[in-house]
Amino acid sequence: MSNITFLHPIFFWLFLLLPVLVYLWIKNKNKQNVALKISSVKGFQGKKTLLAKLQTALFALRLLAISALIVALARPQTVDTSTKTKSTNGVDMVMAMDVSGSMLAKDLKPNRLEALKVVAGDFVKERTEDRLGLVVYAAEAYTKAPVTSDKNVLLNALRDVKYDQIIQDGTAIGVGLATAVNRLKDSPAKSRVVILLTDGVNNTGLVDPQMAAEIAKEYKIKVYTIGIGTNGMADSPYAITPDGKIQFKKMKVEIDEALMKSIAKTTGGKYFRATDNQSLKEIYNEINQLEKTKIDEQKFVQRNELFRSLALLALVLLLIELILRRTIFKGFI
Repeated sequence: MSNITFLHPIFFWLFLLLPVLVYLWIKNKNKQNVALKISSVKGFQGKKTLLAKLQTALFALRLLAISALIVALARPQTVDTSTKTKSTNGVDMVMAMDVSGSMLAKDLKPNRLEALKVVAGDFVKERTEDRLGLVVYAAEAYTKAPVTSDKNVLLNALRDVKYDQIIQDGTAIGVGLATAVNRLKDSPAKSRVVILLTDGVNNTGLVDPQMAAEIAKEYKIKVYTIGIGTNGMADSPYAITPDGKIQFKKMKVEIDEALMKSIAKTTGGKYFRATDNQSLKEIYNEINQLEKTKIDEQKFVQRNELFRSLALLALVLLLIELILRRTIFKGFI
């Protein structure tokens, strides 16, 4: 019953007439049959016959018929609604993440890298209609996950990201950006985006970051840049003991914001600064809103009319009343 609607519910106001009909029926009940005046009714006293008791049922049948007609006039119908969505402007994205040793700094909790993995994972889950890829870089860069629509593949790759010295330490922003651009340059998507994140300055690599930005512009790839790290000092790694433990000390946070702003401006993107976990989450939420995928939604509505059965019920009830009134109850006193 939850999916039944009424096309003309205004007809339900007609139910207010039913109490009036009941009142008029009770008022005129004694006038409906022929009256016979006699001096005494003592000989007629006794229990009412079954027919006398059933005579009220005739009026009840009429009320039921009227009620069924009122509901039929209100046009009850079941409504089945289905929707079909189609992405008409999908976005292909590559997240280029700095995984150098400085990403283990503890100004974000538990550290920059782990905080980024959590926020980036939530971002991936939100982009249900898009394809995403993952590039990691330090002094070198490589593709951790190609551009794919399989979110599980990407989330698994993201969980596997860690500082393990497989690639040489350092910060090659240009190389990281160029690798991400290479992943997107042949993409057929109408919108192509790189999210470039770093916590330092470009200090190595064979590709100039600004040149990489110009290449991105040439391919109409927008770059959103994020600088991650608190303002001032942070507990940062500076040495590794012989047993493999990383040692920390307070060090000044240095991010080449001028470069990151320039890359974003060149490609039509935007620069953000994340100083803590909350601001990092808000940045990814904003990018999520800025790069909305256009979705066409088609809604299909199927209506099944129910008034016919109610109208038929009303007709049957009226016929039953008419037949009973002209047969069994004909001339009944």
